Amino acid sequence: MVATSQPAASQAGLEILKQGGNAIDAAVATAAALTVVEPTSNGIGSDAFAIISFQGKSYGLNGSGPAPASISMTELARRGFDKLPKHGWNPVDVPGTPATWAALVERFGKLSLSEDLAPAIRYAKSGFAVPQTLSFFWKRALKNYEKSAQNDTAFATPFSEWKRIFTKNGLTPEPGDVWVNPDQAKTLAEIGATNAESFYRGQLAEKIIAASESADGFLHQSDLADYHPQWVDPLSVNYHGYEVLELPPNGQGIVVSEALSILDNFNFDSRDSFETIHKQIEALKLGFNDLFAHVADPTQMKIKPESLLAPDYISELRNRLTNEAQLPRQENPNNSGTVYLCTADSEGNMVSYIQSNYMGFGSGIVIPDTGIAMNNRGNNFSFDPTSPNFLRGGQRPLNTIIPGFLQKAGEPIGPFGVMGGFMQPQGHLQVLMNCIDFGLDPQGALDAPRFQWTQGNQVEFEREFSTSLLSELRDAGHEISINPEPNTFGRGQIIWRNSNTGTFVGGSDSRTDGAISAW
Repeated sequence: MVATSQPAASQAGLEILKQGGNAIDAAVATAAALTVVEPTSNGIGSDAFAIISFQGKSYGLNGSGPAPASISMTELARRGFDKLPKHGWNPVDVPGTPATWAALVERFGKLSLSEDLAPAIRYAKSGFAVPQTLSFFWKRALKNYEKSAQNDTAFATPFSEWKRIFTKNGLTPEPGDVWVNPDQAKTLAEIGATNAESFYRGQLAEKIIAASESADGFLHQSDLADYHPQWVDPLSVNYHGYEVLELPPNGQGIVVSEALSILDNFNFDSRDSFETIHKQIEALKLGFNDLFAHVADPTQMKIKPESLLAPDYISELRNRLTNEAQLPRQENPNNSGTVYLCTADSEGNMVSYIQSNYMGFGSGIVIPDTGIAMNNRGNNFSFDPTSPNFLRGGQRPLNTIIPGFLQKAGEPIGPFGVMGGFMQPQGHLQVLMNCIDFGLDPQGALDAPRFQWTQGNQVEFEREFSTSLLSELRDAGHEISINPEPNTFGRGQIIWRNSNTGTFVGGSDSRTDGAISAW
């Protein structure tokens, strides 16, 4: 089974399963296809994270990249910046996605990387039909980049390659248009043939560095050559008899772990009650407090992630909950674009996988003649020198993208995820509680209305929540608004496995163009 935000990508994963690949091969095939069929949210220049359940054991892979070694606030100031701009070469970090694909296939796959990338290469060569949601975000990205190019002449020149690759006669595709990307097809073939070596230490690396250095970018050959993804042990917390797995920092999965640990002592009878929603919001705010205060590249963190989940500390946080909204530390999280997918095979192997260029297409930089769209993940650094997440060359920033996985008594149940910047941990918590506490199936858990804390006591809600509930929340001090844009609240996928029958049930969020494919 494959669940993702684009039907064409789901079919790519299914094709690989039919060819004898396992869930890991299918995940890589789907992820590669998403760089072609959903370029508005990710690309070959993305970073990635995965939780893998293989033969009953769980593994984590951190495929995020560091900032270039040569970047510093001093050098940015010399260039006239007091923080990183959203677009151009300055916010580009080392892409981790190609190396992540190669690492997954090498350790767990049945097929070669070239075989796994074949469906994506075909989509890039022959084209795919652009769905409505994708067309909307494509248009919005063009407007944002054109505005940046008008205000920043240094961005205008490299942006021309983005326009060549992702527009036709200066226009983005309409729903139903067939879109091809032959440059990306060649690049994917090169990545497959070299097990991603070309991207970091070969011909593709030379093209990337030539483009960076011609634009006075910070990214240099050694940044790519020295990169490798990191295998990590997932964090696990108990929530109402289930084990919830998230990856440790530099990601924000710790928010989910901390919030669920706080809520574990409560019993919730109604999904839409004041008690449930209020406690969810307040527990999440406490988790975000610690995220922004402590989480960064692990080499810069002053405390261990496990200390944030220690029983005494969780009890202290739980005791802070009252019936009133409480102001958290003042942060204003950025929105972002991301793709999440999950896969499962007949042997019980499962993958929870996520990759992102951070803000939509990313930096607006496309490497000439390759179709490689580069990330702008550097924007997630702090520019406060007292923060552990302060911008430093060679360090990884706090990362928003998080895969999740559910177990019970050590037995894998399945992967889940909700993409969308700092909505992600909030989506994880809400869909998990929908399943565990309120008995919803994966599709029902994903389709249920969601809220999103944004900053201070401000919380956005989807319009389906009752006016009486919203009134109670306002009376408690929450600043409530209704946001009619469904994509604001994330887009998720879930696959659960029935341990008795070995069968799967999946869900794909109705807020996007996604689909589940099964065989």
